[in-house]
Amino acid sequence: MTLFAKFDGLAQAIDQLRADGGRNPFGVVIERPVSSTVGVIEGRETLLFGTNNYLGLSQYAPSIEAAAAAARSMGVGTTGSRIANGTFGLHRELEQRIAAFFRRRDAMVFSTGYQANLGTISTLAGKDDYLLLDADSHASIYDGSRLGYAQVVRFRHNDPDDLHKRLRRLDGTPGAKLVVVEGIYSMMGDIAPMAEFAAVKRETGAWLLADEAHSVGVIGEHGRGVAERDGVEADIDFVVGTFSKSLGTVGGYCVSDHPEMDLLRLCSRPYMFTASLPPEIIAATMAALVELEHRPELRTALMGNAQRLHSGLVRAGLTTGPAVSPVVAVVLDDVAQAVAYWNRLLDLGVYVNLSLPPATPNQNPLLRSSVMATHTPAQIDTAVEAFAQAARDVGVLPA
Repeated sequence: MTLFAKFDGLAQAIDQLRADGGRNPFGVVIERPVSSTVGVIEGRETLLFGTNNYLGLSQYAPSIEAAAAAARSMGVGTTGSRIANGTFGLHRELEQRIAAFFRRRDAMVFSTGYQANLGTISTLAGKDDYLLLDADSHASIYDGSRLGYAQVVRFRHNDPDDLHKRLRRLDGTPGAKLVVVEGIYSMMGDIAPMAEFAAVKRETGAWLLADEAHSVGVIGEHGRGVAERDGVEADIDFVVGTFSKSLGTVGGYCVSDHPEMDLLRLCSRPYMFTASLPPEIIAATMAALVELEHRPELRTALMGNAQRLHSGLVRAGLTTGPAVSPVVAVVLDDVAQAVAYWNRLLDLGVYVNLSLPPATPNQNPLLRSSVMATHTPAQIDTAVEAFAQAARDVGVLPA
Protein backbone atom coordinates (compact mmCIF):
# COMPACT_ATOMS: atom_id res chain seq x y z
CA MET A 1 0.00 0.00 0.00
CA THR A 2 1.36 3.44 -0.90
CA LEU A 3 1.07 6.59 1.15
CA PHE A 4 -1.32 7.97 -1.44
CA ALA A 5 -3.68 4.98 -1.51
CA LYS A 6 -5.85 6.64 1.12
CA PHE A 7 -6.64 9.37 -1.44
CA ASP A 8 -8.00 7.03 -4.12
CA GLY A 9 -11.59 7.97 -3.32
CA LEU A 10 -10.74 11.66 -3.49
CA ALA A 11 -8.99 11.21 -6.84
CA GLN A 12 -12.05 9.48 -8.24
CA ALA A 13 -14.29 12.27 -6.95
CA ILE A 14 -12.10 14.95 -8.60
CA ASP A 15 -12.12 12.99 -11.85
CA GLN A 16 -15.92 12.88 -11.68
CA LEU A 17 -16.10 16.63 -11.05
CA ARG A 18 -14.00 17.25 -14.15
CA ALA A 19 -16.12 14.81 -16.15
CA ASP A 20 -19.28 16.64 -15.12
CA GLY A 21 -18.04 20.05 -16.22
CA GLY A 22 -14.53 19.90 -17.57
CA ARG A 23 -13.12 21.96 -14.69
CA ASN A 24 -11.81 21.39 -11.19
CA PRO A 25 -13.96 23.80 -9.12
CA PHE A 26 -11.27 23.83 -6.42
CA GLY A 27 -8.44 24.73 -8.78
CA VAL A 28 -9.71 27.90 -10.44
CA VAL A 29 -6.95 30.33 -11.43
CA ILE A 30 -7.64 34.05 -11.42
CA GLU A 31 -5.03 35.03 -13.96
CA ARG A 32 -5.07 38.64 -12.83
CA PRO A 33 -7.45 40.98 -11.03
CA VAL A 34 -8.84 43.83 -13.11
CA SER A 35 -10.51 45.48 -10.12
CA SER A 36 -11.89 44.33 -6.78
CA THR A 37 -15.00 42.97 -8.54
CA VAL A 38 -13.61 41.70 -11.86
CA GLY A 39 -10.86 39.19 -12.61
CA VAL A 40 -9.56 37.38 -15.66
CA ILE A 41 -10.45 33.66 -15.60
CA GLU A 42 -9.83 31.42 -18.60
CA GLY A 43 -8.71 34.45 -20.57
CA ARG A 44 -11.84 36.56 -20.14
CA GLU A 45 -13.14 39.09 -17.67
CA THR A 46 -15.36 37.49 -15.04
CA LEU A 47 -17.48 38.96 -12.25
CA LEU A 48 -16.04 37.93 -8.88
CA PHE A 49 -18.66 36.81 -6.36
CA GLY A 50 -16.52 34.39 -4.39
CA THR A 51 -13.64 36.30 -2.81
CA ASN A 52 -14.65 37.38 0.76
CA ASN A 53 -13.27 40.83 -0.19
CA TYR A 54 -16.23 42.48 1.52
CA LEU A 55 -15.14 46.12 1.38
CA GLY A 56 -13.13 45.76 -1.84
CA LEU A 57 -9.95 46.82 -0.04
CA SER A 58 -7.64 44.29 -1.70
CA GLN A 59 -7.31 46.85 -4.51
CA TYR A 60 -7.31 49.94 -2.25
CA ALA A 61 -4.70 52.39 -3.58
CA PRO A 62 -3.42 53.66 -0.18
CA SER A 63 -2.90 50.04 0.95
CA ILE A 64 -0.93 49.29 -2.21
CA GLU A 65 1.18 52.42 -1.75
CA ALA A 66 1.79 51.65 1.94
CA ALA A 67 2.87 48.11 1.06
CA ALA A 68 5.29 49.33 -1.61
CA ALA A 69 6.81 51.93 0.72
CA ALA A 70 7.25 49.38 3.53
CA ALA A 71 8.88 46.86 1.20
CA ARG A 72 11.31 49.49 -0.08
CA SER A 73 12.29 50.63 3.41
CA MET A 74 12.12 47.37 5.41
CA GLY A 75 12.41 44.53 2.90
CA VAL A 76 9.89 41.91 1.86
CA GLY A 77 10.10 39.45 4.77
CA THR A 78 11.08 39.01 8.40
CA THR A 79 12.62 35.52 8.04
CA GLY A 80 11.74 34.69 11.62
CA SER A 81 8.98 33.95 14.10
CA ARG A 82 7.43 36.40 16.51
CA ILE A 83 9.46 35.01 19.43
CA ALA A 84 12.76 35.31 17.55
CA ASN A 85 13.65 38.04 15.06
CA GLY A 86 10.20 38.32 13.49
CA THR A 87 8.73 41.17 15.53
CA PHE A 88 9.35 44.52 13.85
CA GLY A 89 8.10 47.82 15.15
CA LEU A 90 5.29 47.60 12.60
CA HIS A 91 3.98 44.37 14.17
CA ARG A 92 3.68 46.02 17.57
CA GLU A 93 2.09 49.09 16.00
CA LEU A 94 -0.53 46.97 14.25
CA GLU A 95 -1.28 45.10 17.48
CA GLN A 96 -1.79 48.40 19.27
CA ARG A 97 -4.03 49.63 16.45
CA ILE A 98 -6.14 46.46 16.46
CA ALA A 99 -6.47 46.54 20.26
CA ALA A 100 -7.54 50.20 20.10
CA PHE A 101 -10.06 49.47 17.35
CA PHE A 102 -11.71 46.82 19.53
CA ARG A 103 -11.22 48.91 22.71
CA ARG A 104 -9.29 46.05 24.25
CA ARG A 105 -6.17 45.82 26.37
CA ASP A 106 -4.06 43.60 24.12
CA ALA A 107 -3.87 41.99 20.69
CA MET A 108 -1.80 39.20 19.15
CA VAL A 109 -1.22 39.18 15.40
CA PHE A 110 -0.82 35.80 13.68
CA SER A 111 0.39 35.00 10.17
CA THR A 112 -3.05 33.77 9.02
CA GLY A 113 -6.62 33.78 10.25
CA TYR A 114 -6.52 29.99 10.40
CA GLN A 115 -3.51 30.18 12.71
CA ALA A 116 -5.26 32.75 14.89
CA ASN A 117 -8.00 30.25 15.74
CA LEU A 118 -5.60 27.31 15.82
CA GLY A 119 -3.14 29.09 18.09
CA THR A 120 -5.63 30.76 20.41
CA ILE A 121 -7.99 27.84 20.96
CA SER A 122 -5.32 25.15 21.31
CA THR A 123 -3.46 27.25 23.88
CA LEU A 124 -6.43 28.36 25.96
CA ALA A 125 -8.17 24.97 26.19
CA GLY A 126 -5.96 22.04 27.21
CA LYS A 127 -6.65 18.38 27.88
CA ASP A 128 -8.36 19.06 31.21
CA ASP A 129 -10.68 21.72 29.79
CA TYR A 130 -13.91 21.64 27.80
CA LEU A 131 -14.55 23.29 24.46
CA LEU A 132 -18.21 23.87 23.62
CA LEU A 133 -18.42 24.28 19.86
CA ASP A 134 -21.27 25.20 17.56
CA ALA A 135 -22.00 22.24 15.29
CA ASP A 136 -21.27 24.40 12.22
CA SER A 137 -17.91 25.67 13.45
CA HIS A 138 -15.14 26.43 10.97
CA ALA A 139 -12.41 23.84 10.39
CA SER A 140 -9.83 26.05 12.12
CA ILE A 141 -11.88 25.88 15.33
CA TYR A 142 -12.09 22.10 15.25
CA ASP A 143 -8.39 21.86 14.42
CA GLY A 144 -7.61 24.08 17.40
CA SER A 145 -9.50 21.67 19.63
CA ARG A 146 -7.45 18.75 18.29
CA LEU A 147 -4.12 20.50 18.74
CA GLY A 148 -4.95 21.36 22.35
CA TYR A 149 -6.49 17.96 23.22
CA ALA A 150 -9.45 19.64 24.93
CA GLN A 151 -12.63 17.68 25.52
CA VAL A 152 -15.12 18.75 22.85
CA VAL A 153 -18.86 19.13 23.42
CA ARG A 154 -20.91 20.17 20.39
CA PHE A 155 -24.18 22.07 20.66
CA ARG A 156 -26.83 22.63 18.01
CA HIS A 157 -26.10 25.40 15.54
CA ASN A 158 -27.01 28.87 16.84
CA ASP A 159 -28.96 27.34 19.73
CA PRO A 160 -28.27 29.07 23.09
CA ASP A 161 -30.75 26.81 24.90
CA ASP A 162 -28.87 23.70 23.80
CA LEU A 163 -25.59 25.30 24.86
CA HIS A 164 -27.07 26.11 28.27
CA LYS A 165 -28.26 22.53 28.71
CA ARG A 166 -24.85 21.09 27.84
CA LEU A 167 -23.04 23.47 30.16
CA ARG A 168 -25.37 22.50 33.01
CA ARG A 169 -24.49 18.86 32.42
CA LEU A 170 -20.87 19.82 33.08
CA ASP A 171 -21.64 21.41 36.47
CA GLY A 172 -19.12 20.21 39.02
CA THR A 173 -16.64 18.88 36.49
CA PRO A 174 -13.07 20.17 36.78
CA GLY A 175 -11.54 22.24 34.03
CA ALA A 176 -12.52 25.50 32.39
CA LYS A 177 -15.36 25.71 29.88
CA LEU A 178 -14.66 27.75 26.74
CA VAL A 179 -17.56 28.43 24.37
CA VAL A 180 -16.66 29.26 20.76
CA VAL A 181 -19.15 30.85 18.36
CA GLU A 182 -18.86 32.75 15.09
CA GLY A 183 -20.40 36.12 14.31
CA ILE A 184 -21.35 35.28 10.73
CA TYR A 185 -21.06 31.67 9.60
CA SER A 186 -19.07 31.35 6.41
CA MET A 187 -21.18 28.81 4.55
CA MET A 188 -24.75 30.10 4.87
CA GLY A 189 -24.14 33.64 6.09
CA ASP A 190 -26.37 33.17 9.13
CA ILE A 191 -25.71 35.36 12.16
CA ALA A 192 -25.17 34.23 15.75
CA PRO A 193 -27.62 35.34 18.46
CA MET A 194 -24.67 36.80 20.35
CA ALA A 195 -26.68 38.47 23.11
CA GLU A 196 -28.29 35.15 24.02
CA PHE A 197 -24.94 33.35 24.02
CA ALA A 198 -23.55 36.10 26.25
CA ALA A 199 -26.43 35.60 28.68
CA VAL A 200 -25.64 31.88 28.88
CA LYS A 201 -21.99 32.71 29.50
CA ARG A 202 -22.89 35.06 32.37
CA GLU A 203 -25.25 32.57 33.99
CA THR A 204 -22.92 29.58 33.80
CA GLY A 205 -19.53 31.18 34.37
CA ALA A 206 -18.13 29.86 31.10
CA TRP A 207 -15.63 31.73 28.95
CA LEU A 208 -16.71 33.04 25.54
CA LEU A 209 -14.67 33.39 22.34
CA ALA A 210 -16.23 35.02 19.28
CA ASP A 211 -14.77 34.41 15.85
CA GLU A 212 -15.78 37.61 14.04
CA ALA A 213 -13.82 36.85 10.84
CA HIS A 214 -16.79 37.41 8.52
CA SER A 215 -18.49 40.14 10.57
CA VAL A 216 -15.73 42.68 11.34
CA GLY A 217 -16.07 45.56 8.91
CA VAL A 218 -19.55 44.31 8.08
CA ILE A 219 -21.75 44.66 11.17
CA GLY A 220 -21.87 47.05 14.10
CA GLU A 221 -21.88 50.84 14.37
CA HIS A 222 -18.09 50.92 14.14
CA GLY A 223 -17.67 47.66 12.25
CA ARG A 224 -16.54 45.59 15.23
CA GLY A 225 -18.92 42.74 14.47
CA VAL A 226 -21.98 41.04 15.89
CA ALA A 227 -20.99 41.51 19.54
CA GLU A 228 -20.89 45.27 18.99
CA ARG A 229 -24.24 45.23 17.19
CA ASP A 230 -25.83 43.26 20.04
CA GLY A 231 -24.25 45.40 22.78
CA VAL A 232 -22.40 42.54 24.49
CA GLU A 233 -18.74 43.26 23.75
CA ALA A 234 -17.95 43.27 27.47
CA ASP A 235 -19.11 39.65 27.71
CA ILE A 236 -16.72 38.40 25.02
CA ASP A 237 -13.45 37.22 26.58
CA PHE A 238 -11.61 36.79 23.29
CA VAL A 239 -12.30 38.06 19.77
CA VAL A 240 -10.55 36.26 16.92
CA GLY A 241 -10.55 37.56 13.38
CA THR A 242 -8.69 37.84 10.12
CA PHE A 243 -7.28 40.52 7.84
CA SER A 244 -8.15 38.48 4.74
CA LYS A 245 -11.83 39.42 4.56
CA SER A 246 -12.88 43.06 5.08
CA LEU A 247 -9.31 44.39 5.24
CA GLY A 248 -8.24 42.73 2.00
CA THR A 249 -4.79 41.46 3.08
CA VAL A 250 -3.74 38.36 5.03
CA GLY A 251 -3.15 37.49 8.68
CA GLY A 252 -5.17 37.04 11.84
CA TYR A 253 -5.48 38.29 15.39
CA CYS A 254 -6.87 37.68 18.85
CA VAL A 255 -7.84 40.55 21.14
CA SER A 256 -8.70 40.43 24.83
CA ASP A 257 -8.83 42.44 28.04
CA HIS A 258 -7.38 39.62 30.15
CA PRO A 259 -3.98 40.66 31.58
CA GLU A 260 -2.62 37.12 31.11
CA MET A 261 -3.04 37.41 27.35
CA ASP A 262 0.67 38.08 26.83
CA LEU A 263 1.49 34.60 28.16
CA LEU A 264 -0.08 33.08 25.05
CA ARG A 265 2.86 34.41 23.03
CA LEU A 266 5.11 31.92 24.84
CA CYS A 267 2.74 28.94 24.60
CA SER A 268 0.93 29.17 21.26
CA ARG A 269 2.72 26.89 18.83
CA PRO A 270 1.18 28.36 15.64
CA TYR A 271 2.37 31.79 16.84
CA MET A 272 5.82 30.63 17.95
CA PHE A 273 6.88 28.34 15.13
CA THR A 274 6.09 30.17 11.90
CA ALA A 275 7.53 33.23 10.21
CA SER A 276 5.72 36.46 10.98
CA LEU A 277 3.84 38.61 8.50
CA PRO A 278 6.07 40.60 6.12
CA PRO A 279 6.30 44.38 6.56
CA GLU A 280 4.37 45.21 3.39
CA ILE A 281 1.34 43.22 4.61
CA ILE A 282 1.43 44.92 8.00
CA ALA A 283 1.59 48.35 6.37
CA ALA A 284 -1.22 47.57 3.91
CA THR A 285 -3.40 46.25 6.73
CA MET A 286 -2.98 49.41 8.78
CA ALA A 287 -3.92 51.54 5.77
CA ALA A 288 -7.02 49.42 5.20
CA LEU A 289 -7.96 49.69 8.88
CA VAL A 290 -8.02 53.49 8.54
CA GLU A 291 -10.45 53.13 5.64
CA LEU A 292 -12.65 50.72 7.59
CA GLU A 293 -12.77 53.06 10.59
CA HIS A 294 -13.45 56.28 8.70
CA ARG A 295 -15.83 55.18 5.95
CA PRO A 296 -18.97 53.67 7.50
CA GLU A 297 -20.70 54.21 4.16
CA LEU A 298 -18.81 51.15 2.90
CA ARG A 299 -20.78 48.98 5.34
CA THR A 300 -24.01 50.62 4.21
CA ALA A 301 -23.19 49.92 0.57
CA LEU A 302 -22.17 46.36 1.40
CA MET A 303 -25.40 45.51 3.18
CA GLY A 304 -27.44 47.18 0.45
CA ASN A 305 -25.72 45.00 -2.13
CA ALA A 306 -26.27 41.91 0.03
CA GLN A 307 -29.98 42.71 0.24
CA ARG A 308 -30.16 43.28 -3.53
CA LEU A 309 -28.52 39.93 -4.34
CA HIS A 310 -30.48 37.98 -1.72
CA SER A 311 -33.82 39.46 -2.82
CA GLY A 312 -33.05 38.88 -6.48
CA LEU A 313 -32.21 35.22 -5.96
CA VAL A 314 -35.36 34.68 -3.90
CA ARG A 315 -37.49 36.36 -6.58
CA ALA A 316 -35.90 34.06 -9.16
CA GLY A 317 -37.22 31.08 -7.19
CA LEU A 318 -33.94 29.89 -5.70
CA THR A 319 -33.48 28.65 -2.13
CA THR A 320 -31.14 30.77 -0.01
CA GLY A 321 -30.22 31.12 3.63
CA PRO A 322 -32.68 33.08 5.79
CA ALA A 323 -30.34 35.87 6.91
CA VAL A 324 -29.29 38.83 4.80
CA SER A 325 -25.52 39.11 5.10
CA PRO A 326 -22.61 39.46 2.67
CA VAL A 327 -22.47 35.66 2.44
CA VAL A 328 -25.36 34.58 0.19
CA ALA A 329 -25.70 30.86 -0.48
CA VAL A 330 -27.96 29.07 -2.95
CA VAL A 331 -28.92 25.73 -1.40
CA LEU A 332 -29.15 22.67 -3.66
CA ASP A 333 -29.93 18.98 -3.21
CA ASP A 334 -27.73 17.12 -5.68
CA VAL A 335 -23.93 17.27 -5.96
CA ALA A 336 -23.76 16.54 -9.69
CA GLN A 337 -26.36 19.22 -10.40
CA ALA A 338 -24.48 21.69 -8.17
CA VAL A 339 -21.26 21.06 -10.11
CA ALA A 340 -23.06 21.58 -13.42
CA TYR A 341 -24.68 24.75 -12.06
CA TRP A 342 -21.31 26.12 -10.93
CA ASN A 343 -19.75 25.39 -14.32
CA ARG A 344 -22.62 27.04 -16.16
CA LEU A 345 -22.32 30.17 -14.01
CA LEU A 346 -18.64 30.42 -14.90
CA ASP A 347 -19.53 29.97 -18.57
CA LEU A 348 -21.86 32.95 -18.13
CA GLY A 349 -19.07 35.04 -16.62
CA VAL A 350 -19.80 34.80 -12.88
CA TYR A 351 -17.43 33.16 -10.41
CA VAL A 352 -18.81 31.89 -7.09
CA ASN A 353 -17.64 29.26 -4.60
CA LEU A 354 -18.83 25.67 -4.84
CA SER A 355 -19.15 24.08 -1.40
CA LEU A 356 -19.83 20.37 -1.08
CA PRO A 357 -20.65 17.93 1.74
CA PRO A 358 -19.32 17.08 4.28
CA ALA A 359 -18.12 20.69 4.67
CA THR A 360 -21.65 22.13 4.39
CA PRO A 361 -24.56 22.38 6.85
CA ASN A 362 -27.15 19.62 6.52
CA GLN A 363 -25.04 17.94 3.81
CA ASN A 364 -26.47 20.21 1.09
CA PRO A 365 -24.23 21.37 -1.76
CA LEU A 366 -24.07 25.16 -1.94
CA LEU A 367 -23.24 27.85 -4.45
CA ARG A 368 -21.77 30.44 -2.12
CA SER A 369 -21.50 34.10 -3.08
CA SER A 370 -19.71 36.82 -1.16
CA VAL A 371 -20.85 40.35 -1.89
CA MET A 372 -18.66 43.47 -1.91
CA ALA A 373 -19.32 47.10 -1.14
CA THR A 374 -17.69 47.85 -4.49
CA HIS A 375 -20.09 45.77 -6.58
CA THR A 376 -22.28 48.04 -8.69
CA PRO A 377 -26.06 47.56 -8.87
CA ALA A 378 -25.60 46.50 -12.50
CA GLN A 379 -23.10 43.82 -11.47
CA ILE A 380 -25.48 42.50 -8.81
CA ASP A 381 -28.31 42.36 -11.34
CA THR A 382 -26.08 40.63 -13.89
CA ALA A 383 -25.22 37.99 -11.30
CA VAL A 384 -28.90 37.43 -10.46
CA GLU A 385 -29.71 37.00 -14.16
CA ALA A 386 -26.83 34.54 -14.55
CA PHE A 387 -27.98 32.53 -11.52
CA ALA A 388 -31.49 32.31 -12.95
CA GLN A 389 -30.32 31.42 -16.47
CA ALA A 390 -27.87 28.80 -15.24
CA ALA A 391 -30.55 27.32 -12.97
CA ARG A 392 -32.86 26.88 -15.95
CA ASP A 393 -30.06 25.46 -18.10
CA VAL A 394 -29.18 22.70 -15.61
CA GLY A 395 -32.70 21.92 -14.41
CA VAL A 396 -32.66 23.57 -10.98
CA LEU A 397 -35.51 25.79 -12.20
CA PRO A 398 -37.99 24.93 -14.94
CA ALA A 399 -36.92 26.08 -18.40
